[in-house]
Amino acid sequence: MWTRRSFLKKCMGISLSSAILSLWGIISTSWAKAKNLLPQGLPKEQIIQMNPADFDNRNLEIDPLDQFGTMGPTDIAIDPETYRLKLTGKVDKPLSLSLDKVQQLPSITEAVLLVCPGVFANNGRWTGISLKTLLQEAKPKKGAQKIDIKGAVEKVVTIPLKELPQKKIFLAYRVNDATLPKKHGFPLRLVLEDHFGYEWIKYVDEIVVS
Repeated sequence: MWTRRSFLKKCMGISLSSAILSLWGIISTSWAKAKNLLPQGLPKEQIIQMNPADFDNRNLEIDPLDQFGTMGPTDIAIDPETYRLKLTGKVDKPLSLSLDKVQQLPSITEAVLLVCPGVFANNGRWTGISLKTLLQEAKPKKGAQKIDIKGAVEKVVTIPLKELPQKKIFLAYRVNDATLPKKHGFPLRLVLEDHFGYEWIKYVDEIVVS
């Protein structure tokens, strides 16, 4: 039963929660704006010394694909006809998707800078499938907190689910309007904004939810 005191207390609680959410929104926006906006034409020699989490690349030119550097394995040959992207673990609907099926899902295109610290920086326009979209297809179970991205060369990167809406994180099958080259991870490569390039797993073939 509501009393005047309990009603006012409830209203104050709602107002306080709204104020906290509004304040968090302001803080989040300010944090995003606090990133260092890199100027057009900034030499790569400077960029490769920076942490990608600290800067905004929107003013940088897109680098030609033939000037991209690379790291790790470059010669993994995957047959696109037999390839399957598996999504398993703590989900209601495990997935096993052909490359054609992946490419039929809604795509996104984002300019994201890949930095291999001290070695190279590639500012590319990547096109692929959102991890959020894939998870919506698979329906994670209650309590799921993270995903492990696995590649054909036994490398794994773990991403908290709460990070997915906040950054540009997706699986790319095209770069600069061209099919992702084999040396850059064909058929799918993880694009991971704010992380160094050694976490951008190539040859992705499985996502495990836990």
